[in-house]
Amino acid sequence: MSTSFLPLVGKEAMGSRSQSYKTPLLEEDNSSLQENTVQYTGDGSFCFRGHPASKNHTGKWNACSLTIVCSFCSYLGFSSITKNLVSYLTKVLHETNVVAARNVSTWHGTCNLAPLVGAFITDSYLGKYWTALIFCTVFIIGMMMLVLSAALPMIFKGPHVSAAWTDTVPSHYIMFFVGLYMVAIGYGGQNPCVISFGADQFDDTDEEERTQKSSFFNWHYFTQNAASLIAGTIIVWVQDHEGWLWGFTISAVFLVLGVGAFLLGTTVYRFQKPGGSPVARLCQVIVAATRNFSKDLPCDRSLLYEIPGQGSAIEGSRKLKHTTGLEFFDKAAIVTSSDVESVALLNKWRWRICTVTQVEEIKILIRMLPIWATMVLFNTVLEQMFSTFVEQGMVMDKHIGAFEIPPASFQSVDVIAVLVLVPVYEKILVPVFRKVTGMATGITPLQRIGIGLSLSMLSMVSAALVECNRLQIAEAEGLVHRNVAVPMSILWQAPQYFLIGAGEVFSKIGLNEFFYGESPDAMRSLCLAFSLANISAGSYLSSFIISLVPVFTARGGSPGWIPDNLNEGHMDRFFWMMSGLCFLNLLAFVFCAMRYTSKKAP
Repeated sequence: MSTSFLPLVGKEAMGSRSQSYKTPLLEEDNSSLQENTVQYTGDGSFCFRGHPASKNHTGKWNACSLTIVCSFCSYLGFSSITKNLVSYLTKVLHETNVVAARNVSTWHGTCNLAPLVGAFITDSYLGKYWTALIFCTVFIIGMMMLVLSAALPMIFKGPHVSAAWTDTVPSHYIMFFVGLYMVAIGYGGQNPCVISFGADQFDDTDEEERTQKSSFFNWHYFTQNAASLIAGTIIVWVQDHEGWLWGFTISAVFLVLGVGAFLLGTTVYRFQKPGGSPVARLCQVIVAATRNFSKDLPCDRSLLYEIPGQGSAIEGSRKLKHTTGLEFFDKAAIVTSSDVESVALLNKWRWRICTVTQVEEIKILIRMLPIWATMVLFNTVLEQMFSTFVEQGMVMDKHIGAFEIPPASFQSVDVIAVLVLVPVYEKILVPVFRKVTGMATGITPLQRIGIGLSLSMLSMVSAALVECNRLQIAEAEGLVHRNVAVPMSILWQAPQYFLIGAGEVFSKIGLNEFFYGESPDAMRSLCLAFSLANISAGSYLSSFIISLVPVFTARGGSPGWIPDNLNEGHMDRFFWMMSGLCFLNLLAFVFCAMRYTSKKAP
């Protein structure tokens, strides 16, 4: 893609590995020359003009705060649709519950696949900034189409309505679904780009900025939950009481403001060059290693192929040092001394010989997979907030005085927990951890994930204890065979929601921080997209587990653990089972984390 600054990004930007440059400063009286030392980033980033990025005038909180504003506004618009989509499909488009549920599931699947597409384009071709702008534009167009689809039935009321509006498939129905899927593609595509671009505003080679990057992930997740709370309360209320046109319009306005804020920071952003197709590089390593399978690795691993100098053969990426393990892939870098006389060798034989940095990329991805896999069950637990927790709340006393609490609204406890605990973690826990560990970030991302997994297990224990007590009350009151609410306050569910929220503060933020920090420089957006795809895997696993429960428990006349009448069932056993799975998953995570080999940057 042709831009004003991309042609400027060449040797000048990639040669900015040194920390400072000295430039003469001419005094007004021309009497003397002084040297003004200008500090530059050490991670190879550059400004929008293509020059090495100044540490003092680009990046850091001034720049990343604008990406956080963009994320807040875009998530508010996206969440306002997600939280009330079923209502629109059934009440406005008059779909049946089955059709509406199917459409929502298909749309959610598209939302979860789009980040992978956006991340691939980002890391391969366009870079984070331009990819984010393109997908944000798609997002805005989609929102405008939703606004128009809500307005058209109001505009074309009356006797002079065109025949197009009386067809079996109304035009506004088609317009709504086209807009809806543009929203899914637009939001999903820009999400990993904006997150990783915000994190790029901090220099990895600077200890202070690296600590601030950890804070960035905390506040980014905080603002997303704040947007979720606003969307689930204020905007949903507007949609239900003032009309969908107003609801969609407010969301669209916020989205435009967010993208506008993102554009305002163009002059202070730090940019990274895209490194080319990561899929091609991974395939090259596999092919080259297979070709060299019969060759023996040198005892001295420094003899493995790497281009000379400080720069990497992969644009937008720093060199990576060799790490032990997964030695099969090291064979892709086997080369004789006569082969390295020309740097052009890499371009000529890239499917036969790969650099150590390229080999380390695939090693990093393989090592991160077990950590990713152990987080799937955490998102499975998270899914219980939208299914079994709500079902449990429906058969509890929902009244507090004269007020009745809808069971689904108790999900706001999770959001409030995040909004409260992120500042607590940032301002209180991190300084305490820092004194104990001596680390600038307090604890490592892996330690943070482990704490979150422990909290998710405690959430399942809390839900099991509540259900045990509820079933005892149902039996004592003679309500076992009656599908009615049990006289036990729904407020007893608050701890399980709060513990899940606390787990999110540790595990979900920690996972994003881990994937960004450990991923290769030229694959950060793609790795963050895989981190976000963990949510989809958790949803599918939750559906799979719940579908198996009646198969194995509803036998011989037994109603099973989760029957239609929960008073006759044993959902407590389901929660205990989930607690046990969480404990085993925690052990697996500790095993993987203790053996994890971090990447080594020079």
